[in-house]
Amino acid sequence: LVHGDLTRTDLDAIASDRRLIIWHYSSHDWYLNSAALEWAGIDASLHETYEGVALDEAGELTGRIYEDALPAILPKVLPILAHPDRLAEGTQNFSHLLRSGGVTTVADLAYGVFPLPLADHNIAANWKSLEHSGYRLYLVPEHRGFVREFGDAAVDTVLGMSAGEIDAPAPVLPQVKFFTDAAFYSQTMKLSPPGYLEGQSKGSDGLWVIEPPNLASTILPYWQNGLGARVHSNGDQAQTATLEALAELRSVDGGAEGRFVFEHAGLFSPEHVQLASDLDAVISAASHYVFYMGEVYAGPLGETRKDWILPLGSLTRAGVPVTVHSDAPLAPPLPLRAASVHISRATREGGTYQAGEALSKQEALEAITIDAAYALGLEAELGSIKPGKRADFTILESNPMDVPGEDWPEIGVWGVVLSGNKRPLQ
Repeated sequence: LVHGDLTRTDLDAIASDRRLIIWHYSSHDWYLNSAALEWAGIDASLHETYEGVALDEAGELTGRIYEDALPAILPKVLPILAHPDRLAEGTQNFSHLLRSGGVTTVADLAYGVFPLPLADHNIAANWKSLEHSGYRLYLVPEHRGFVREFGDAAVDTVLGMSAGEIDAPAPVLPQVKFFTDAAFYSQTMKLSPPGYLEGQSKGSDGLWVIEPPNLASTILPYWQNGLGARVHSNGDQAQTATLEALAELRSVDGGAEGRFVFEHAGLFSPEHVQLASDLDAVISAASHYVFYMGEVYAGPLGETRKDWILPLGSLTRAGVPVTVHSDAPLAPPLPLRAASVHISRATREGGTYQAGEALSKQEALEAITIDAAYALGLEAELGSIKPGKRADFTILESNPMDVPGEDWPEIGVWGVVLSGNKRPLQ
């Protein structure tokens, strides 16, 4: 919906005798020309195994490979994409972007999605340490990746890493990442009936990653061992399933105090907002959904659901802690820009989306500081300036409270202070 249709026919017209692959920056979708499909060993029969091997009405490959079909392509492309020189350049550029945005702390919320040796090498080569990189880095293990790597020992491994008893390339938080449904960008998030009304997913209702009957039981072994949950949950049907799982987890012995974060939180109905409050949920919202997709998703979502994209004002008024994140590279990791969008509720077309769901300046500032720290379970160390905390903060050239919210992205960043040490931008 944002970028327009793309098929292997389009790519064949660009390069017919050479492999051509486009990796969508949401990371959920790939587009291959005919030569690349042949090279990757992908044919129409794989659709019987993977829903994400897309076919046209004639049963022929469209060239789009997505979601559950990623195992069919990643083994072929990772050796190319993950070449050390390419990775080094990309991650160094990304680190520069973090520093230029005044980021003091960042978290990788999918540690283990890519093979751990690759991830560990990348982190060790790029991040190395707070002193080297200029920001704090934390890791949140991803359930599927850790089960793939450690099997029945996944829970114990997360516990050991978060306690510092098992080596990791950066500090590991006592949290685990799960996925209820698929992607907002790809129109694969799980919607209630009648599903998608327009776009590439018209007539469908999205994809589950963990089926609702299995969600609470999948999280439970971690939860019972004191580990928090961060759950990628986008569509309104996904929120229903995730909230039901949270209610079940709250009822188990010792489960009342566990921290449970909805990651991205694409659509929230008024009923979901109230349940999130009742169940002590935390919302980590994808900052870019409103700006990039608030208007173009009106048709596919329909009159009722189109009003449910990130109602952060309602969630805040209901007492739900709200933070915003970039999910980079889907949006730039620039906190002032992320916060600004939810003060203005501006769209890329120049309009305003659901102005009543805007955050105040104070709420937006908290969403990128103390509430962000709370979502990470680090509010006792980070997120505000107070005796006994780590003395991490960003030095800006203007006071955001004196600048209109829509102009926050233009505020200059002098640098940061980490553990009390000044680190100006170079």
